[in-house]
Amino acid sequence: MISSGLLVSSAILKDAAGVAGNIFALGLFVSPIPTFRRIVRNRSTENFSGLPYIYALLNCLICLWYGTPLISSNNISVTSVNSVGAVFQLIYIIVFITHAEKEQKVKMLGLLLAVLGIFAIIVVGSLQVTDRSMRRMFVGLLSAASLISMSASPLFIINLVIRTKSVEFMPLYLSLSTFLMSASFFTYGIFNSDPYIYVPNGIGTILGIVQLALYSYYKSKSREDSREPLIVTYA
Repeated sequence: MISSGLLVSSAILKDAAGVAGNIFALGLFVSPIPTFRRIVRNRSTENFSGLPYIYALLNCLICLWYGTPLISSNNISVTSVNSVGAVFQLIYIIVFITHAEKEQKVKMLGLLLAVLGIFAIIVVGSLQVTDRSMRRMFVGLLSAASLISMSASPLFIINLVIRTKSVEFMPLYLSLSTFLMSASFFTYGIFNSDPYIYVPNGIGTILGIVQLALYSYYKSKSREDSREPLIVTYA
């Protein structure tokens, strides 16, 4: 009875963490909307970069595939959050391409096709692996590597904050949403005994704590200028 009760409690907590992760992730997905409203209003991508959305789309597609029953079990929250995320990123990319200059438009279209091609190769390749545990490990490692690379992206902002001693380009709601989403899926992965989820999200949780600590330390030193969200180009 005790063992059965623990299993039920664990399942409930896992589902609750998954739902929370989906909600907090939505906050991150909608955060670029002000930037894209500016792009549409000015009919120009200005100096903004579309690369973060290309990377994010690939990450969402790989993690979405990992969450499907063909790869892993009991990961509906992973499938749902990355399905929504992929739709948002695709919309952002389409809007970006629509308003980009010709050279940038061609580059972004090429990158989008490359992402779709890579995803197709991953799907077809993983389905060729008949051993289910090996298939899960193959896609799980790709998913974890993708999440870790995405989790590392705040390091650029952290470095910028330390150099400028300003949190101007690190909005509190983004740092808080990142931390809460990572912490939720870290908890989800723990209860689901899934290292391909809890390891990368554990790293994301630590980086989220660092961002919040930096925000708390530097906020009094930051300028009060109100600016629209900045997309920093790193490539």
